[in-house]
Parts: sequence; structure tokens; C-alpha cells
Amino acid sequence: MKPKKVMLLAVVALLLALFSTAALAQDVVELTMGSWRVDDVAQMQVILDAFTAEHPNIKITFDPTNPPDYNATLRTQLEGGTAPDLFYLRSYATSRQLFEEGYLEPLSDLPGLMENFTPEARAPWSTEDGVPYGVPFIAVSHGVYYNVDLFNELGIEIPTTWEELIAAAQQIKDAGYVPFANASGDEWTIAEIVFMNLAPNFIGGYEGRQAYLNGERCFNDPNAVAAFQAVADLAPFLPEGQEALTYYDSQQLFLMGEAAMWLGGSWDIPFFESEEPDFEWSVFAVPAKEGQEMQYVTFHMDAGMGLNSASEHKEEAKVFLEWMTTPEFAKLMADNLPGFFPISKEPVTLANEHANTFLALNDGRGLDVRWAWEGLLDGQPDGYTLMQNGALAVIAGEQTPQEAADALQEGLAQWFEPAQNCAQ
Repeated sequence: MKPKKVMLLAVVALLLALFSTAALAQDVVELTMGSWRVDDVAQMQVILDAFTAEHPNIKITFDPTNPPDYNATLRTQLEGGTAPDLFYLRSYATSRQLFEEGYLEPLSDLPGLMENFTPEARAPWSTEDGVPYGVPFIAVSHGVYYNVDLFNELGIEIPTTWEELIAAAQQIKDAGYVPFANASGDEWTIAEIVFMNLAPNFIGGYEGRQAYLNGERCFNDPNAVAAFQAVADLAPFLPEGQEALTYYDSQQLFLMGEAAMWLGGSWDIPFFESEEPDFEWSVFAVPAKEGQEMQYVTFHMDAGMGLNSASEHKEEAKVFLEWMTTPEFAKLMADNLPGFFPISKEPVTLANEHANTFLALNDGRGLDVRWAWEGLLDGQPDGYTLMQNGALAVIAGEQTPQEAADALQEGLAQWFEPAQNCAQ
């Protein structure tokens, strides 16, 4: 073969290879995913890499935002046309409002969604008439972290009643330790991991919460007062100067062994493990008052995954959302994000010991979401803010539990019809 012809064939082969490479590169669709979980970048990368291994033409970049800024940042992105293709959805009102404003794609036809999730699991990311706009993603549990070594040193058993918990707190304080590390420097923590962690045992779990939502109870009834009273019971056992301590500060107070307990959520398991405290720690459920037959745990439907209705790659995004409905995804999530629990019907075996302990708190107990989420975030003043302000005021001694409950009732009655017509 002549040299010129050989050279020509080589050039043609090189051009074909370049064109082929370019075509393959063009075939890869890149999606972005928004989230409020800045602590989960490495863990989510493992999950997303597993998806891309099965679907090499789809690559997803995880791009989280600081939790306090997430809602506002996401809204600004949606309004400005720069929002991610996929993004985490808060449960109930916050995400429903985004759907009603047209920012979320309806998912009624998504394979696997109806089959692999119960109606109750889909409800926090569906309209009232059942149109889904998010794939149920993660649930989180609430309880009491405790220093096992310190409990053993002081001869304290895990409290089985509220009265035993308060007695244990007094014993811990008398021994020179801080009973509860919780603090109000970050106010949301008093709402979510203190008040709404305690509330189910005092209002009667799901059934009790529904009684407020349908007007059978007013929000200042004895049950609501009892929930604020529980916060008052704990107030003397919080750290000195707690109003200046942040979420991180309170965690460190516990992890350094200076505090015996910390009301918290399962999502902090990875952080606590990474800090490697020099003592054994575990969790127990918030106990109910003596004589109460049923004990309740706050098991919150925390995050769904939504599809930006303005995404240019909806079909590829739906491939990922369908994958999220599979047992494979649930297992990957449970193993890589201990403390975040799959919501799908298929049971998942957890590899993490602390996550298993947290999930076991559900056994034999009634479960419910955080009190303010369903129905009470749709108007102003919203139930979350009222509960948070009431709990903070009780801790500071600025309101009695009755006054905090009265403020909750009066605030909700400004717009929430069941509160306006509730049984007195």
C-alpha cells in the first residue's frame, strides 16, 4: 500500500475516533441535585456513582446548601431559572407550595412510586387528592442520646417514665454534670429536637395530633399545656448560659463527656461516630408519664426528591427517580447514610449498630411526625414559629406553659379554621 494512502487512512481513523469520542461525550447528560445536607457530600457521591455505573449516560452532581439557607436559596434559584434538576423536598406545606406554584413536575406516572411506597409514605409529598410530586426519600427518628459510661458510673438505669427521667437528671446534676446538653443559641433546635421530640407523649401521638387538626381539641387544652410543661421540667437541667450555645456547642458538650444526655435526631449518628468520643454512647426513647399505656416516638418524614419542572433533562431525571424507588437504592442509602431511614415498603437490614438502635425505638411504640408539619405551616403566624417561641419563652421563664399554649391557640386561630371552631 502506498505511503500516502496509509497516511490518509490513518487520518480518517483518527478523525472517526475523535468524532466518536465527541459523540459519546455529548450523550452524557449532566444533572444537578440540590440538598440541605452539606455533611453528606462523600456519602451521596457513593450512591450517585452506583447509579451512574448502571446508567453511564447520566451523571449527577450533588450541590448542597447550608440548612438554614436552603428554602430561601432554592426559591431564588427557581424564580431565577437556575435551580437544580433534582432537589430535596421538605415534607408537607413547603414542598406543596412549590408544586402549586408550578415549580415541581407531577410524578403520577413514575414507575415504582405507587407500588413501593404506602399512601401514608407518599402523603407528605402529594396533594390532598393524591397527586405525587416527590419520591419519598428519608425519614429520621428522634430520641435521647446518653453517655452509657456515665450512667453506669452513677448507677442510673435507662428511664422508663418521664418522672424517672427527671429524677435521673437531678441525680446527674447533683453529681456535678450537665444533665442535658441542649441549648437555644440556634432556636430551631428547641422547636425540632426538644419540643417536638417530647410532644407526642403528651398530646397522644398521631391520634392526638389529628384531634387538633380536625377541631376536636383546642391548642391550649391540657394536653398542649402538658407538652410545654415538659419543656419547663427540663429547663433547670440545661447548661448554664445555654441561650448563647449553638447546636454544635451543645453537641460538643455531650461529646466531651460534660453532659450526660442530649435530645437529638438520628441524622447526627455519622457526626457523633466521626468525633470518636472516649466513652460508650447510645440512645433511648423519650419516656411517657407514669401510668400512660402507650409511648410515642417522633419518626419524621423528612425529605422527598423532586423534579424541577423547568429541567431540560426530565426523562433522564425520571430514570434516577425511578431508581430511587428500588430496594437497591434503599439499601445503598441505609448503609451510606446511617440515621436516615428508607421509607419504602421493603424492609432494609441496617449495617450500622447505632442506626439499628435508633430504629428499634419504633418497636411497640406509636409513631408520628413533628407536630407542626402537617397543616400548621400554611398560614401566619405558623404553628412552627408559635411552638418554637412558646418553648423558648418557657425555658427563659418568660411564659408559663399555660401562657405558651394560649399563645399557640390564639396565633393559629387567626387563620386556621379548626382552631377557630375547636371544642372548648
